Amino acid sequence: MADRSTYNVVILGVGFLFIFTAFTTCGNVEQTVVKSLKNSTFSGSGYHSLGIIYGVFSFSNLLAPTVVTVIGAKLTMFFSGLLYSGYIAVFIMPSTWSFYLTSVLIGIGAALLWTAQGRFLVENSEASTINRNTGMFWALLQCSMLFGNLYIYLDWNGKSEISDSSRRNIFLFLLVASILGTLSFLVLRTSHHEEEMLSEEEGQLLLSTRTMYKNRANTALQDTRTEFQTILRLLKTETIMLLSPCMVYSGLELSFYSGVYGTCIGATAHFGEAAKGLIGISGIVVGIGEIVGGGLFGLLCKNSRFRRTSVVFLGMVVHFIASYLIFLNIPDDAPVVGESTTQKNPFLSPSASIALLCSFLLGLGDSCFNTQLYSILGYVYAEQSTPAFAVFKFIQSVSAAVAFFYSGYLLLKWQLLLLVILGFTGTLCFFVVERMQDFSMDSQEY
Repeated sequence: MADRSTYNVVILGVGFLFIFTAFTTCGNVEQTVVKSLKNSTFSGSGYHSLGIIYGVFSFSNLLAPTVVTVIGAKLTMFFSGLLYSGYIAVFIMPSTWSFYLTSVLIGIGAALLWTAQGRFLVENSEASTINRNTGMFWALLQCSMLFGNLYIYLDWNGKSEISDSSRRNIFLFLLVASILGTLSFLVLRTSHHEEEMLSEEEGQLLLSTRTMYKNRANTALQDTRTEFQTILRLLKTETIMLLSPCMVYSGLELSFYSGVYGTCIGATAHFGEAAKGLIGISGIVVGIGEIVGGGLFGLLCKNSRFRRTSVVFLGMVVHFIASYLIFLNIPDDAPVVGESTTQKNPFLSPSASIALLCSFLLGLGDSCFNTQLYSILGYVYAEQSTPAFAVFKFIQSVSAAVAFFYSGYLLLKWQLLLLVILGFTGTLCFFVVERMQDFSMDSQEY
């Protein structure tokens, strides 16, 4: 039987697999579902909801470590899972106020969930197992883009409209998946690190439970204050400022492939009754691109001859090709049309094969940028990796939030142009940072 740490990592990955099968599928079809509602009293926007989620998430990250320290990673993940499930449940009986309220709550829940996940993964890993455990977790997580989107394809293929019964069935399925993922956190075992901490606290017999939690909270607040000061210092460093365009680009690209592109495919009149089903297939193919890219570049970058700049340059080229093909293949008004399908004609006769090729390229290119941003931040800020990654997630999330808010108003060509400009600028700045690191190493040798 596997040891406790391996068991915990597998259950953690399975829990996230179920929860994000629900959430990523929901994000992919959200705007399409909202447009199809026959409820005259509902006035919400899927783009605005996702923008709220990422905006709240970016700022909630600042306080999340305090909550995780006080109540523990396991309970934090369980309560966060309930918030995710509440958001999914809203789509079964949608109302505007609950839609936006749960958008705020899930933004808070996301910050707590990911902070707790990082803490729990580290607690269940050693120096010799951290890479293996991280790989196991991310492999399970990336599979979340496959199953829910497959259900979407099987249910929506051949349908020109989404009926209320179809919507309810889909979100009941996603709700069950989210609840199963949430419940799985309850069977996580106490890590050795947590056992040691609990035994120390139990040894202090004079301390009441209230005093114990108060001490935890005080310690957590002090740690949060120190980390926040570190984050502010890092934001002023030359490296972070140069990497900021690349981080912003990763946020814009995240919003485009996770929420906007699927909506564009579903709104393309030329695809006929296959359009809605293609949203699900597109989500699956994006996930395949992410999995292929993450695995491929993880192996390649173990070879020192294959540099980070090579991967980022490849990501830029792949995304530029995808942007050009999307510009030719998808109608310009696809992101902004209301209940009807698109009215404008693209330059080419829309092809489902080209649309799905672009989905794969979007996932592949996204993995290029994200893996290398994590790599260079871990290398440059080896002693300050936690605040450095916090800066990255903050900039990425704020950018994604802004992108979701403008996605419902800008025509597709302007969104693609913005992506191309920031993609080129971000890649150029990444090259400058990499060259600075090479120059620094060369200087140390003399």
